[in-house]
Amino acid sequence: MKRNILITGGAGFIGSHVVRLFVNKYPDYHIVNLDKLTYAGNLANLKDIEDKPNYTFVKADIADLDEMRRIIQKYEIDGIIHLAAESHVDRSIKDPFTFARTNVMGTLALLQAAKEYWDTLPEKYEGKRFYHISTDEVYGALELTHPEGVPAPFTTNASSEDDMAYGTEFFLETTKYNPHSPYSASKASSDHFVRAYHDTYGMPTIVTNCSNNYGPYQFPEKLIPLFINNIRHEKPLPVYGKGENVRDWLFVEDHARAIDLIFHKGKIADTYNIGGFNEWKNIDLIKVIIKTVDRLLGNPDGQSESLITYVTDRLGHDMRYAIDSRKLQKELGWEPSLQFEEGIEKTVRWYLDHQEWMDNITSGDYERYYDSMYKNR
Repeated sequence: MKRNILITGGAGFIGSHVVRLFVNKYPDYHIVNLDKLTYAGNLANLKDIEDKPNYTFVKADIADLDEMRRIIQKYEIDGIIHLAAESHVDRSIKDPFTFARTNVMGTLALLQAAKEYWDTLPEKYEGKRFYHISTDEVYGALELTHPEGVPAPFTTNASSEDDMAYGTEFFLETTKYNPHSPYSASKASSDHFVRAYHDTYGMPTIVTNCSNNYGPYQFPEKLIPLFINNIRHEKPLPVYGKGENVRDWLFVEDHARAIDLIFHKGKIADTYNIGGFNEWKNIDLIKVIIKTVDRLLGNPDGQSESLITYVTDRLGHDMRYAIDSRKLQKELGWEPSLQFEEGIEKTVRWYLDHQEWMDNITSGDYERYYDSMYKNR
């Protein structure tokens, strides 16, 4: 079936994987990639599909309501996958207003523009879908506990039998929102607006909340690519506090597969949690990265552990996030395809094999790619 799908934030880390998947998997779909190309948006992430006949890139700001109206009408958009967001917690602490503008007002502008266009169509909302991607951080924080075990299918990376799991609680789709950072507060607000547009106007919306993603093409302000690059260049590895905060990690391509499945088969007005069943304390994860990078670079085992530098903890740093994605597994049959050891090996190899990409990111040269490829089109 011919469809016109708008993917916002499609030049970013997760977005570029979703765009690539949809362009390659659905040749009958017209995929419109909308991105403002702020510091984390990189069109070089999509070199392999930029000339595909079913792909269009549009540079725009989702908070510009008139521009969203124009684009949605011009391309006759019938499905929206909304990934565009400011997402770095440290940046939100320094500049919360930018996060409110993009994540809240941008989502609201996109909702309103879609509503206005779909309201003009004879079939109105039939066959339409507004899919909003959110984060597990809206739920707040979970406690660290040491129970006797952990319910299947959750896995643990504990180092001893006395530390069998990091906790018995997990975020469910029904968990009460309790955001602690400006970033998570802005995402929580945007989630509420999406659900309100369904409840008030009947718009066909879906919300998903995902755990930490890792994999190729991630901007190196995030932990895994930052540490891989710093190890390679023998730079300090800054660890917040004692490194005891726990996160659930999900390989980005598995997240993209989940988004594809939920977009096509998820229930309207429903919420799905997407997680990796894969909790790691930050310091344990960092030691795995060090071990893997050192091995692949031919360094002595553990050589780069001396680069670990403990720094003052982040303000409002949540102790533990853990997603329960059994609803998605049970209803739609999704589960992660990679074990973490395989995923981290694949990720480290990609960054080490794509040093030119990393150099372009860290130097800022990537920002000129749009002008060279699209300015005169």
